Amino acid sequence: MLHTSEGLPDKQSLQTAAVRIAAYIHHTPALTSAFLNQSVNGKLFFKCENFQKAGAFKSRGAFNTLLSLPEDELIAGVATHSSGNHAQALARAALILKTRAYIVMPRTAPKVKVDAVKDYGGIITFCEPTLEARETALQKVVAKTGATVIHPYNDYRIIAGQASCAMELLQQVNHLDYIFCPVGGGGLLSGTALSAHYWSPETKVIGCEPEGANDACLSFVTKQFVPSINPNTIADGLLTSLGSLTYPIILKHVNDILTVGEEEIISAMRLVWERMKIVIEPSAAVPLAVALSGKIDLKGKQAGIIFSGGNVDLNALPWL
Repeated sequence: MLHTSEGLPDKQSLQTAAVRIAAYIHHTPALTSAFLNQSVNGKLFFKCENFQKAGAFKSRGAFNTLLSLPEDELIAGVATHSSGNHAQALARAALILKTRAYIVMPRTAPKVKVDAVKDYGGIITFCEPTLEARETALQKVVAKTGATVIHPYNDYRIIAGQASCAMELLQQVNHLDYIFCPVGGGGLLSGTALSAHYWSPETKVIGCEPEGANDACLSFVTKQFVPSINPNTIADGLLTSLGSLTYPIILKHVNDILTVGEEEIISAMRLVWERMKIVIEPSAAVPLAVALSGKIDLKGKQAGIIFSGGNVDLNALPWL
């Protein structure tokens, strides 16, 4: 049921994707903070996908995939399972491209994300918060509607779309020693790694993950796929397992995957709200938490940090 384009996205397909989606997304800024620069004795450049359409980087992959579909598939509608950001991005892209989006969401999904999916016209089916329940519900929806499944990350078209984020960042900042990127299913991280590989091979790409959902780190270190089982973290965007397409790219092109604890994530998120005056969600704070952890010496270095999104339930802030 998984639809992908032919093979690993090459440099040309990443460029094509960036051009294809340009009219539908924000070219987000790369902001700096003197205070956070001092904290690491280096220079940090924050790629603000919290300012992206639908509030997260997911709009990039969603638009690239929908704009790549044959017309008959697009007309029949699209379907996915997602706890939030991919759901919102897909629903919004479907609305703009005048088709239907059928979204399976766990009943525990943050209300702010559920409301946004509804606002974008997404047709929601709720299920239990397990991967098995999500996939079963999705199969039923597809059988009933004939919609095309758009996987949140395990699709080369999605990966190529997400790659445009780091591609922009590498154009915005001349020389980056590192890019810190969050990892859940690995769509953003694999796209980031490919962009660095093609345009800035000297830039080291660091995957960033919560200790309570460290399956990608374990998979990376052991070179054996480790599924995400009962992850426990406030970073609700990083709960999923790596995909069969994202994992090999990450193994080949990512330099390391590092983890941080919940207190570090909350502290980093709060710092950004207080010091930079911008709203980021917990998942987006994970890369900054890794950069601040001292696990990599950033003295005199330039590092990009991808703020993956800003979709936060304001009634459930982690420091309240």
